[in-house]
Amino acid sequence: MKQQEDSGIKKRSTGWLWFLTGTGFAILWPSAAVATKFGLQHAQPFVICILRFFIAGLLMLLLAHGVLRKRLPQKNEWKQLAIYGLLNISLYLGLYVLAMRNVSAGLGSLAIATNPVLINLMASLIFGHRLRIITIISLVLCMTGVLLAAWPLFTHSYATPGGISLLMLCMVIYSAGVIYFSRQNWGDLHILTINGWQTLLGGVFLVPAVIATYNPAKNNWGFNMLAPILWLAIPVSILGVQLWLYLLKDNAVKASFWLFLCPVFGFVIAGIMMNEPISFFTITGMLLTLSGLYLVQKYKSE
Repeated sequence: MKQQEDSGIKKRSTGWLWFLTGTGFAILWPSAAVATKFGLQHAQPFVICILRFFIAGLLMLLLAHGVLRKRLPQKNEWKQLAIYGLLNISLYLGLYVLAMRNVSAGLGSLAIATNPVLINLMASLIFGHRLRIITIISLVLCMTGVLLAAWPLFTHSYATPGGISLLMLCMVIYSAGVIYFSRQNWGDLHILTINGWQTLLGGVFLVPAVIATYNPAKNNWGFNMLAPILWLAIPVSILGVQLWLYLLKDNAVKASFWLFLCPVFGFVIAGIMMNEPISFFTITGMLLTLSGLYLVQKYKSE
């Protein structure tokens, strides 16, 4: 009897832990768009990137190698980390920060939610799998939703066609990075080691861009500049990723449904923190995007 009671308490506590983990992830992940917008008011895009990646990368490597005593990468693993860092950090997040100069924070978080659909589509095209009609329908719904949510923002300078195009390119590059990561053999390399080195290497690859574009007059060093960068580096890049990995390890299919809440929290946070408008177009576009995401996740779960 006592064992049954203990088992019931453990299940309830595990359920609450999973719920709190998912909620934390769904809030932290889209908060990156708002933090980026705040950072861009006080610093150049590549300066934000470099500081974020070096802080996050060094902290993760300190934890992985200094505290947990995990092994260093070896031989071909360095090449894999460099390519993954180039795709997932230098190109994806580097271009994402550039795009956010001309895109609202809410729209930035909505676009991120389309990643599972793009990953599904690109995997089918790259590996010669049969392209299912559900994938095409999902992609159309997601892209229509993003454009519909963006439509009224054009007239109020919350978004530009160039910013939207660059944002979509970011999502394609991110999807390519995810596919590359999933196809590599990482052996027993710890996830913190992978994340730490790919983040640090991605930052190193951006150093020439920082040197070429740096303008002291456009960087106001101080709390207002460093606060959003530290938020991006620690709660988002480190804690947010770890929460996501916990959800994936527990149940990958169930974890994917937390992505539905990301754009919802994204628009709410952007509305509160940056007074971004939430209109009929915003809600309709968000619902279309979530419908596309739901279809592709439902197909994967079946």
